[in-house]
Amino acid sequence: MDINKWEIFEASFEYNHAGDPFADVTLSARFTRGNRTVSADGFYDGGGVYKLRFMPDHEGLWRYETISNAPELNGLSGEFNCAAARADVHGPVVTDGTRFVYADGSDYYPFGTTCYAWSHQGDELEELTLETLKAAPFNKLRMCVFPKRYDFNHNEPPRYPFAGNKKDGFDYSRPDPDYFKHLELRISQLKDLGIEADLILFHPYDDWGFSTMPRERDLGYLRYVVARLASFRNVWWSFANEYDLMTSKTTPDWDEFFKLVSAADPSGHLRSIHNCRAFYDHSKSWVTHCSIQHSDLFRVPDWIKQYGKPVVVDECCYEGDIHHLWGNITAKEMVNRMWIGFSRGAYAGHGETYMADNDVLWWSKGAVLRGESPRRIAFMRAIFESIPGRTEPASGDHGEHSGLRAGEDYYLLYYDDRQQRIKKLIFPEDKKYRIDVIDAWECAVTRLGGTYGGRCEIPMPGKPYQALRATRI
Repeated sequence: MDINKWEIFEASFEYNHAGDPFADVTLSARFTRGNRTVSADGFYDGGGVYKLRFMPDHEGLWRYETISNAPELNGLSGEFNCAAARADVHGPVVTDGTRFVYADGSDYYPFGTTCYAWSHQGDELEELTLETLKAAPFNKLRMCVFPKRYDFNHNEPPRYPFAGNKKDGFDYSRPDPDYFKHLELRISQLKDLGIEADLILFHPYDDWGFSTMPRERDLGYLRYVVARLASFRNVWWSFANEYDLMTSKTTPDWDEFFKLVSAADPSGHLRSIHNCRAFYDHSKSWVTHCSIQHSDLFRVPDWIKQYGKPVVVDECCYEGDIHHLWGNITAKEMVNRMWIGFSRGAYAGHGETYMADNDVLWWSKGAVLRGESPRRIAFMRAIFESIPGRTEPASGDHGEHSGLRAGEDYYLLYYDDRQQRIKKLIFPEDKKYRIDVIDAWECAVTRLGGTYGGRCEIPMPGKPYQALRATRI
């Protein structure tokens, strides 16, 4: 059997157990290539079928052998060949200092959006969301594993994550395989679109008891989710949305959740946790990057310095017109905040919350995008993905601008809502640059005549939302 690098190897085993197939039967396997061994847990998939999944990250022959307390599932072995990755596959996203890259070293800039409950809306609406994403500029999507109950989201989901029902209660020890198969389908479809699935494992907006399960049920749920989903290369683990509103859980609980997933995930996916007000301590070793809710994007250099990890302001307020203060900024301000975040060395995410007669808001249920920011975000993404090489904050100009540079070869400086007619800059005396004036809102690039170097005055259009790009000749 050949499995391409960073794809999913799956092995299925039939075993009919007379008792509880979730609690009574354990299954795992050791996957070995040369001198390297990686352990992965299996899971019960319903219908008397147990499964193992694994995402190979190196080419060559892999062998595996199962470990189980059920004799019929213990000591089973097999092998597969890991072939080269497909040309369009770059592997899972990992961290590199304070930035992200794909596993093959290719640059990755997270242009994310939030669509919390899109996979709990039924096939018609979910398929419409996928069609919208095909033409959208986003390569990361924040989404909840559990259904959500909140403003504009009061409908019951078509399925539930555990056996039982809302009236009679749920058995949190028995995950519903069909529920998770549906989630896997949606994650796989995002993967095919080149979109990272930033999976929110817990959240406080609950009407079914999923946010207040006993500790052992929380841990069992996490083990099951990791066993099923860790083989998808586009998965990120977000341990909670607004974790500090979940008063039934303590900081030691969150620490334990992080440690469990870190140990159980054979693929080492990214791990974060999102706040409402108080930050979790992102400096802890099991946190790979910061997921932050905050509206002041000028503070991101402080967070980068404090934590030394990539900073993603996943929620900097949303473009929309609802009554919540976080959901009624203009499209121009949405784009402006994303430019500020990216230009100061971090990343900022999109969300859309326009009122709709049927309460289908993108931020919660998906469907279609109605705002004016996505087209500008597509333009912005093209600008940032064309940056040649690794960047660092651009120094000078008394901190007046947000900016990045790639050595002395490239500068990208952003001036948010300022509207100067002339910009005075100091470039290296012995180098010459071509200058482009970029209009972040009009999605226009204007090449200035001549070349610039040393102390220079650059003509500007006297409009807000302008950037300068200087490329060394």
